[in-house]
Amino acid sequence: MTQQRWSEACERNRDPILAVLRRHLHDRRRVLEIGSGTGQHAAYFAAGLPHLLWQASDHPDYLPGIAERLAEAALPNAPAPWPLQAVLVPEPGLAPLPAERLAFDAVFSANTLHIMSWAHVQALFAGLPAVMADDGLLCVYGPFNYNGNYSSDSNRQFDAWLKARDPESGIRDAEAVDALAAAQGLALIEDLAMPANNRLRVWRRG
Repeated sequence: MTQQRWSEACERNRDPILAVLRRHLHDRRRVLEIGSGTGQHAAYFAAGLPHLLWQASDHPDYLPGIAERLAEAALPNAPAPWPLQAVLVPEPGLAPLPAERLAFDAVFSANTLHIMSWAHVQALFAGLPAVMADDGLLCVYGPFNYNGNYSSDSNRQFDAWLKARDPESGIRDAEAVDALAAAQGLALIEDLAMPANNRLRVWRRG
Protein backbone atom coordinates (compact mmCIF):
# COMPACT_ATOMS: atom_id res chain seq x y z
CA MET A 1 0.00 0.00 0.00
CA THR A 2 1.31 3.42 -0.91
CA GLN A 3 2.38 5.80 1.85
CA GLN A 4 2.06 8.83 -0.42
CA ARG A 5 -0.27 11.66 0.54
CA TRP A 6 -1.92 14.05 -1.93
CA SER A 7 -2.58 17.78 -1.90
CA GLU A 8 -4.86 19.29 -4.52
CA ALA A 9 -3.51 22.73 -3.57
CA CYS A 10 0.01 21.64 -4.58
CA GLU A 11 -1.27 20.72 -8.02
CA ARG A 12 -2.99 24.07 -8.41
CA ASN A 13 -0.16 26.30 -7.22
CA ARG A 14 2.90 24.49 -8.58
CA ASP A 15 3.06 26.23 -11.98
CA PRO A 16 2.72 29.82 -10.66
CA ILE A 17 5.35 29.06 -8.01
CA LEU A 18 7.70 27.46 -10.52
CA ALA A 19 7.51 30.53 -12.77
CA VAL A 20 8.79 32.69 -9.90
CA LEU A 21 11.42 30.19 -8.80
CA ARG A 22 12.81 30.06 -12.34
CA ARG A 23 13.55 33.77 -12.10
CA HIS A 24 15.12 33.70 -8.67
CA LEU A 25 16.93 30.35 -8.70
CA HIS A 26 18.52 30.44 -12.15
CA ASP A 27 21.99 30.99 -10.62
CA ARG A 28 21.49 28.70 -7.60
CA ARG A 29 22.79 25.14 -7.27
CA ARG A 30 21.42 23.61 -4.05
CA VAL A 31 17.98 24.21 -2.54
CA LEU A 32 16.66 22.98 0.80
CA GLU A 33 12.88 22.62 1.02
CA ILE A 34 11.58 22.83 4.59
CA GLY A 35 8.23 21.16 5.18
CA SER A 36 8.01 19.17 1.96
CA GLY A 37 4.71 17.60 3.04
CA THR A 38 3.45 15.34 0.27
CA GLY A 39 6.63 15.71 -1.80
CA GLN A 40 4.64 16.91 -4.82
CA HIS A 41 6.46 20.24 -4.97
CA ALA A 42 9.84 18.56 -4.55
CA ALA A 43 9.24 16.20 -7.47
CA TYR A 44 7.76 18.88 -9.73
CA PHE A 45 10.31 21.60 -9.00
CA ALA A 46 13.26 19.23 -9.27
CA ALA A 47 11.97 18.18 -12.70
CA GLY A 48 11.34 21.79 -13.73
CA LEU A 49 14.69 23.07 -12.43
CA PRO A 50 17.12 20.32 -13.46
CA HIS A 51 20.20 22.49 -12.79
CA LEU A 52 19.34 22.41 -9.05
CA LEU A 53 19.80 19.77 -6.42
CA TRP A 54 16.45 19.87 -4.60
CA GLN A 55 16.74 18.54 -1.05
CA ALA A 56 13.35 17.76 0.48
CA SER A 57 12.90 17.62 4.25
CA ASP A 58 10.14 17.29 6.84
CA HIS A 59 9.06 15.66 10.09
CA PRO A 60 10.10 11.97 10.14
CA ASP A 61 6.46 10.84 9.97
CA TYR A 62 6.15 12.30 6.47
CA LEU A 63 9.41 10.99 5.03
CA PRO A 64 8.21 7.53 3.82
CA GLY A 65 5.56 9.09 1.55
CA ILE A 66 7.94 11.76 0.25
CA ALA A 67 10.66 9.17 -0.37
CA GLU A 68 8.22 6.95 -2.25
CA ARG A 69 7.11 9.81 -4.51
CA LEU A 70 10.70 10.88 -5.24
CA ALA A 71 11.72 7.28 -5.92
CA GLU A 72 8.93 7.01 -8.49
CA ALA A 73 10.06 10.27 -10.10
CA ALA A 74 13.61 8.89 -10.32
CA LEU A 75 15.17 12.32 -10.72
CA PRO A 76 18.97 12.56 -10.39
CA ASN A 77 18.69 15.94 -8.65
CA ALA A 78 16.11 14.93 -6.01
CA PRO A 79 17.83 12.80 -3.34
CA ALA A 80 16.07 11.04 -0.48
CA PRO A 81 14.36 13.44 1.95
CA TRP A 82 15.93 14.45 5.24
CA PRO A 83 14.36 14.55 8.69
CA LEU A 84 14.31 18.24 9.62
CA GLN A 85 11.92 20.42 11.61
CA ALA A 86 11.69 23.56 13.70
CA VAL A 87 12.32 22.72 17.35
CA LEU A 88 12.15 24.68 20.61
CA VAL A 89 14.57 22.60 22.73
CA PRO A 90 17.38 22.45 23.63
CA GLU A 91 17.25 25.82 21.85
CA PRO A 92 15.07 27.23 19.05
CA GLY A 93 16.29 26.22 15.60
CA LEU A 94 16.20 23.51 12.95
CA ALA A 95 17.08 19.93 13.84
CA PRO A 96 18.57 17.45 13.38
CA LEU A 97 21.45 19.00 11.44
CA PRO A 98 24.37 17.10 9.87
CA ALA A 99 27.80 17.74 11.32
CA GLU A 100 29.07 19.39 8.14
CA ARG A 101 28.21 22.98 7.19
CA LEU A 102 25.28 22.96 4.78
CA ALA A 103 25.35 26.38 3.09
CA PHE A 104 22.38 25.88 0.74
CA ASP A 105 22.09 28.52 -1.99
CA ALA A 106 18.37 28.80 -1.32
CA VAL A 107 15.67 27.63 1.10
CA PHE A 108 12.06 27.12 0.01
CA SER A 109 8.98 26.52 2.13
CA ALA A 110 5.31 26.46 1.14
CA ASN A 111 2.22 26.59 3.34
CA THR A 112 4.09 26.06 6.58
CA LEU A 113 4.17 29.28 8.62
CA HIS A 114 0.42 29.33 9.25
CA ILE A 115 0.37 25.65 10.27
CA MET A 116 3.04 25.81 13.00
CA SER A 117 2.91 27.83 16.19
CA TRP A 118 4.48 31.30 16.26
CA ALA A 119 7.20 29.91 18.56
CA HIS A 120 8.04 27.35 15.87
CA VAL A 121 8.03 30.05 13.17
CA GLN A 122 10.56 31.92 15.30
CA ALA A 123 12.60 28.72 15.64
CA LEU A 124 12.56 28.15 11.88
CA PHE A 125 14.01 31.60 11.22
CA ALA A 126 16.52 31.24 14.05
CA GLY A 127 17.77 28.07 12.40
CA LEU A 128 18.23 29.50 8.90
CA PRO A 129 21.86 30.69 9.31
CA ALA A 130 22.86 27.09 10.05
CA VAL A 131 21.58 25.88 6.67
CA MET A 132 22.01 28.89 4.33
CA ALA A 133 24.95 30.25 2.38
CA ASP A 134 26.02 33.81 3.14
CA ASP A 135 24.20 35.09 0.02
CA GLY A 136 21.39 32.53 0.16
CA LEU A 137 17.77 33.18 -0.83
CA LEU A 138 14.69 32.35 1.21
CA CYS A 139 11.45 31.79 -0.72
CA VAL A 140 8.23 31.36 1.28
CA TYR A 141 4.80 30.71 -0.24
CA GLY A 142 1.51 31.04 1.60
CA PRO A 143 -1.08 33.49 2.96
CA PHE A 144 -0.01 36.62 4.85
CA ASN A 145 -1.75 39.49 6.61
CA TYR A 146 -0.57 43.08 6.17
CA ASN A 147 -0.79 45.65 8.96
CA GLY A 148 -2.90 43.18 10.88
CA ASN A 149 -5.52 43.00 8.13
CA TYR A 150 -6.71 40.03 6.11
CA SER A 151 -6.19 40.30 2.37
CA SER A 152 -9.51 38.60 1.60
CA ASP A 153 -12.66 37.21 3.20
CA SER A 154 -11.52 33.72 2.27
CA ASN A 155 -8.28 34.22 4.21
CA ARG A 156 -10.28 35.46 7.20
CA GLN A 157 -12.39 32.29 7.06
CA PHE A 158 -9.30 30.12 6.58
CA ASP A 159 -7.64 31.72 9.61
CA ALA A 160 -10.72 31.04 11.74
CA TRP A 161 -10.67 27.41 10.61
CA LEU A 162 -6.95 27.12 11.44
CA LYS A 163 -7.42 28.57 14.94
CA ALA A 164 -10.43 26.34 15.64
CA ARG A 165 -8.26 23.34 14.82
CA ASP A 166 -5.15 24.63 16.62
CA PRO A 167 -5.24 27.95 18.51
CA GLU A 168 -1.48 28.38 18.08
CA SER A 169 -1.68 28.31 14.28
CA GLY A 170 -2.91 31.09 12.01
CA ILE A 171 -2.04 33.40 9.13
CA ARG A 172 1.04 35.44 10.04
CA ASP A 173 1.56 39.19 9.75
CA ALA A 174 4.07 39.97 7.01
CA GLU A 175 5.69 42.67 9.13
CA ALA A 176 6.33 40.27 12.01
CA VAL A 177 7.84 37.70 9.66
CA ASP A 178 10.02 40.39 8.06
CA ALA A 179 11.33 41.27 11.52
CA LEU A 180 12.31 37.64 12.11
CA ALA A 181 14.03 37.59 8.72
CA ALA A 182 15.89 40.83 9.37
CA ALA A 183 17.20 39.48 12.67
CA GLN A 184 18.93 36.72 10.66
CA GLY A 185 20.37 39.10 8.07
CA LEU A 186 17.65 38.56 5.46
CA ALA A 187 16.28 41.47 3.42
CA LEU A 188 13.00 41.25 1.48
CA ILE A 189 13.63 41.58 -2.26
CA GLU A 190 10.24 40.58 -3.72
CA ASP A 191 6.68 40.13 -2.49
CA LEU A 192 4.40 38.76 -5.20
CA ALA A 193 0.64 38.25 -5.25
CA MET A 194 -0.18 34.65 -6.18
CA PRO A 195 -3.43 32.82 -6.97
CA ALA A 196 -5.97 32.11 -4.21
CA ASN A 197 -4.89 35.11 -2.10
CA ASN A 198 -1.43 33.73 -1.40
CA ARG A 199 1.95 35.43 -1.66
CA LEU A 200 5.43 34.35 -2.66
CA ARG A 201 7.96 36.35 -0.62
CA VAL A 202 11.69 36.26 -1.33
CA TRP A 203 14.50 37.42 0.96
CA ARG A 204 18.24 37.55 0.34
CA ARG A 205 20.82 36.96 3.06
CA GLY A 206 23.86 39.17 3.37
